[in-house]
Amino acid sequence: MSTLPARPELPKRFYKEVALVEDEGGFAIRLDGRPVRTPSRAALRVSERRVAEELAAEWERQATHIDPATMPMTRLVNTVLDGVAPDPQSVADDLGRYAETDLLAYRAAEPERLAQRQAEGWEPVIGWAEAKTGESVARGVGVMFVAQPAPTVEALRALVRAEADPFRLAALHQVTTLTGSLLLALALADGFLEVERAWALAHIDEDWNIEQWGEDAEAQARRANRYEDMRMAALMLGRA
Repeated sequence: MSTLPARPELPKRFYKEVALVEDEGGFAIRLDGRPVRTPSRAALRVSERRVAEELAAEWERQATHIDPATMPMTRLVNTVLDGVAPDPQSVADDLGRYAETDLLAYRAAEPERLAQRQAEGWEPVIGWAEAKTGESVARGVGVMFVAQPAPTVEALRALVRAEADPFRLAALHQVTTLTGSLLLALALADGFLEVERAWALAHIDEDWNIEQWGEDAEAQARRANRYEDMRMAALMLGRA
């Protein structure tokens, strides 16, 4: 019988004191006076105090061992500094592809009550996007590909390119990949949606299935972890 590989042993907590300090025009975390660094050895430094406070709280909450799975903001900031900041264009290009396959464009054919929930939840967001871009968003029924008008795709990609800050760009990317919707991510970043509402709109189909069939504890835990990733991205966007 095959066995699952053992989980790598977590590093022990090696510090006693966590401090948040102003550093070179931003905020950094010190562990017993020593700076925290990313996996690529960049200084873990952010410009927003609320993000820095969340970073400090994550490091403080670590008990006997350091568990990256319980540090969603630290993981996100590491991604920004090591991955997004050196190559923001690649991230923007990847985000732009979601303009062609957005979750909100695909509606259920049946049951009618599910289709109604989708329409009631998603149409206001599409209305916001159409007003924001001046272009129309195509909708379809079922799983067949919905071709978005070229001007719509370009207008949405222009909104992405307007995000010059790598932290906001990374947060947009995280929200988009978690929800399957660039429209939800842009609406959240713009303040049209709160994070709880954006999360609920992304899970209309899943919540419908839970109502019909129930949900197990493992699925609940995975969803709770994903929501924490969503909440950290929203905080980075100044929306949580």
